[in-house]
Amino acid sequence: MKAILLVTTGMMLAAGVDAAPSTQVAWTPATLDFVKKGDADRGKTLSAPCASCHDGTGTNPNLNGQLPTYLYRQLQDYKSGTRQDPATIMNAMASTLRDQDMADLAVWYGQQVPMLGAGGATDVTGIAERGEGRRMEPACSACHGTGGQGEKVDTPRLAGQNAAYLEATLLAYKSGQRANDIYSRMRLIAGKLSDVEIRQLADYYSRLK
Repeated sequence: MKAILLVTTGMMLAAGVDAAPSTQVAWTPATLDFVKKGDADRGKTLSAPCASCHDGTGTNPNLNGQLPTYLYRQLQDYKSGTRQDPATIMNAMASTLRDQDMADLAVWYGQQVPMLGAGGATDVTGIAERGEGRRMEPACSACHGTGGQGEKVDTPRLAGQNAAYLEATLLAYKSGQRANDIYSRMRLIAGKLSDVEIRQLADYYSRLK
């Protein structure tokens, strides 16, 4: 029994980051209610420093219309360090925020009109709508909705999102640079995608209206 324990412990230590929690946010009814009751007016005031980066250009995401629960968790993950911004900007920004600030910001952005894609979206990979059975790759729509609108508690909206951001995010999951996905789901999915498929998926979702 002792030998088994030592082997198991060694495996866990070797796993390193994989053994660490991907987030410290637990979606209890109380937490969901807390985010839902965020003050949008106060969130608007707090969002002033965010606007210059989160206008949907470059590799920064557009936050308008995003699920409040998703935004709240990302801010919490930046603050705790379970999500790392390579430039450290978001970690520094989030470190100054209280839980109430995060809820207020999340609700404010969630109430804004989402960015709309230009249309003409074509799922050339088939993965977004149908998945890929040979690689056991699930359809993106199973979690993110048939229209890329986001689903469940904090699965983000993808429709109309900046293509460069989506591509960078999938590549970060693929490399393991981003690791705050629950149960490593996105890392497992992105790890099976080629860089070309990632680029095509990013283009597809950016065009969805």
